[in-house]
Amino acid sequence: MVYLDNAATTPVRREVLDALWPQLTGGFGNPSSHHLVGEAAAATLQEARKSVAAVLGCRATEVVFTSGGTEADNLAIKGIALGSPRGRQIITTPIEHEAVLESCDYLRRLHGFEITMLDPDATGQVDPAQLRRLIRPETTLVSVQYANNEVGTVQPLRDLTAIATASGVPFHTDAVQAAGWLSLDTVALGVDALSLSGHKLGAPQGIGAVYLRRRLTIEPLVHGGGQERGHRSGTENVAGAVALAIALRLAEEERVGASQRVTGLRDAFIATVLAGTASARLTGHPSERLPGSASFIFPGTSGEAVLLELEQRGIVCSSGSACAAGSDEPSHVLTAMGFPAEEALTAVRFTLASSTTAAEAGLAAAAVHDAVAAVQHLGRH
Repeated sequence: MVYLDNAATTPVRREVLDALWPQLTGGFGNPSSHHLVGEAAAATLQEARKSVAAVLGCRATEVVFTSGGTEADNLAIKGIALGSPRGRQIITTPIEHEAVLESCDYLRRLHGFEITMLDPDATGQVDPAQLRRLIRPETTLVSVQYANNEVGTVQPLRDLTAIATASGVPFHTDAVQAAGWLSLDTVALGVDALSLSGHKLGAPQGIGAVYLRRRLTIEPLVHGGGQERGHRSGTENVAGAVALAIALRLAEEERVGASQRVTGLRDAFIATVLAGTASARLTGHPSERLPGSASFIFPGTSGEAVLLELEQRGIVCSSGSACAAGSDEPSHVLTAMGFPAEEALTAVRFTLASSTTAAEAGLAAAAVHDAVAAVQHLGRH
C-alpha cells in the first residue's frame, strides 16, 4: 500500500511512541494535584509547553493545549470575538477548514457578527489589497489559513498580517496543514493566534494546541477548574501534550531538508500525472503550495470512482478534506475558487509525507493514468 493521504492524518512516529509509553504507564498524575505525583505531571506538562513555544517563538504561557485543530480554531475565533470585541465584523475566506467556517457561522447566528469573505482567485490565494479595503474600525478579527488543506495553496500571510496589525485587528491563522512544512515563528508571521493539530505531525489523534498572544482577552469555551490559565478547563492530556511537543520539535528540526526533498518528489509526481493523463488539471497555486500537496480534477470522471480504482491498485488518497468525507456535495474550496460543481466532484487529492519515497510517488503517478482510464472506460459503457 502507498499511503498518500497525509493531510488527513499521519502515522504516529516511533520517537513519539517511545516517549508516550512512560507517560501512559508511570506518569499518570493529575497536573492540578498538589502532591509528588501531580507535581511531576505538572512539570512534564510545562516542559511540553516550553518545547512547543520554542518552535512557535512565543512565551510558554501563550500556548494552550486542546483536543485538536478543530478545538484550537474554535477557541481562537470564538474566544477572541467574544472576549475582546472591537465591533461585530469578522473577515475570513470561503476556503477555510470547516472548523473556521462553522465557528464564524455560529458567531453570526447567535451573536450577530457580520462575516465578510475575502475572495480567493483561481489558484486559491487571496489578495491583501482586498483585505485593506474591507477592514474597518469595527473589525474584531481576521482569520485566514496559512495553507489550504485541500489544494495546498499557501497564503501571503505576512502581507495580510501587516494590514491587520496596522489597523489594530487581531489575526488568527489555521496552521494545521502548514506545520512541519513552513516556518511557525509567530513573531515573524505577525499573527496573534495560531492553531495546530498533533495527528498531522506524527502524534496521536486527540491533541492540539493554540497560540494566543498574551495581550488578548479570551472568552473560554469550556468552563470548570480553570486549567490552561483559564482558557480551557479540564484535566490536561499530559501524554498527548508530550506527544505533540516531540512530534512538533522533530518536524521543525527536519523541516528544511524534508521540504526540499518532498517538493522535488511532488513536482515530478505532478509532471507525470499531467503528461500521462490528458484530462488531468492541477488545482491550487502552481508554485506557492505545500511541498507535499498535489491535487487534481479529472473532468468527465467521478472523483470517488477514481479513488476506488486507485485503492484497488494499492494507492490510498482522498477527494478532499477528511472532515467532509462521504459528502455528495462538491468541495466548497474548489467551488469558491471558481470551479463548476460538476468539475469539483472529480477532484482527487494526493498528500505526500517526508517519509514518502521516489518509488512510491512513481507507482502512484503511474496508477493515476490507469485508474482514470478505467473510470472513463466504464463511463462509455
